[in-house]
Amino acid sequence: MRAVDIIIKKRDGEILSTEEIHFFIEGYASGDIPDYQASAWAMAVLQKGMTSKETADLTTAIAASGDTIDLSGVAKFAVDKHSTGGVGDKTTLVVQPIVSACGVPVGKMSGRGLGFTGGTLDKMESIEGFRVDLSTDEFMEQLEEIGLVLSGQTADLAPADGKLYALRDVTGTVPSIPLIASSVMSKKIAGGAQGIVLDVKVGNGAFMQSVDDGLELARLMVEIGVHSGSKVVALLSDMNQPLGNAVGNAIEVREAVETLQDGGPSDFREHCIIVASHMLLLAEKIKDISDARGLIEDELKDGHAYEKMVAMVRAQGGDVGMLEDLDRLPKAPIITTYSAQKSGFVSLVHAREVGLSAMELGAGRAKKSDPVDHAVGVVVHTKVGDTIAQGDSLFTVHAQSEEMASTAADRLYGAHAFSDEPVKPLPLFYETVE
Repeated sequence: MRAVDIIIKKRDGEILSTEEIHFFIEGYASGDIPDYQASAWAMAVLQKGMTSKETADLTTAIAASGDTIDLSGVAKFAVDKHSTGGVGDKTTLVVQPIVSACGVPVGKMSGRGLGFTGGTLDKMESIEGFRVDLSTDEFMEQLEEIGLVLSGQTADLAPADGKLYALRDVTGTVPSIPLIASSVMSKKIAGGAQGIVLDVKVGNGAFMQSVDDGLELARLMVEIGVHSGSKVVALLSDMNQPLGNAVGNAIEVREAVETLQDGGPSDFREHCIIVASHMLLLAEKIKDISDARGLIEDELKDGHAYEKMVAMVRAQGGDVGMLEDLDRLPKAPIITTYSAQKSGFVSLVHAREVGLSAMELGAGRAKKSDPVDHAVGVVVHTKVGDTIAQGDSLFTVHAQSEEMASTAADRLYGAHAFSDEPVKPLPLFYETVE
């Protein structure tokens, strides 16, 4: 086999065999196939697409490019969840402890934020001492011991994905749905979870702008799960406004802990309950999705979910005192609340603009090498459909200087819109793909 023949075959819209796909990915991972040929192949995939079988083969090939983890020795059935990225999406910080408290082990490898989307690891590193660089042995031991672990991906897990992602980023091939699907699913399959809930965000604050595109991606990832023997369900959720109120790192940790203490914003709490319910259903902890709410609400009310979060932070070297006293989390020197300049019904809280405001304050990074400021961010006080009066609190900016706060405020005012007529609230979810 020759790489150029595989490129030409896909360029002409033909279906690649399992052997051809594995040959190409193995060659690229080893360095035998150079970047310029991989770039041409990725562009051909973007232009011509892939069948679900091709995408499943690609996923398997990427997963097989490095180490794989077998969790069956420490967990009868481990579940995982993955979000395609959004603004204010601290769901993992709440869902993981809930599901673990309900008796289902959750071992998750997460990533860092880039652009306007936040990263779970960045949020957790707001807690002093919290380690995200666990070895595979440490990951397995903690999963067995407390049923909960949150770590970064090891370099040996699906290394072909890292190479391909970097290549796509500079060759204009990021939007390819088969390449997105295989990137997500290869890491989940290599990570060893037997059940996976996918939270596919759609809207102006998500990578997939439309429900139709999100549905296409969701269906493809579920089909990959079928081919790989994993139990997968995908939830299409709204990302036209931030999830919850807080957008930042430490302020999102605070909001997550408050939710685990049976509080938190109502939209975020409900979102977490639904995601956690599907994870419990995959693990056959419950018989019907409607049975999950009572179990989850009991674990929140009794404090068991919060206790699981404390146990995980302690096990990974974090200062649990920051969870017990949330005022000890990193705090910005400038915290200013800005008021609504008119009365009416909230018709827009543009998620992407809010996310970009937080990023420019330092809560996110424009490129992978940028540092992150854990203290800064934005808290939005309204949701689409709310009624607001002139002078009511609209948003709060956490910044390192008055100038940065003022600049962010200008952008945040532009991210809001109001109507004289009542506005229908946005849905939390659009569809479930099983």
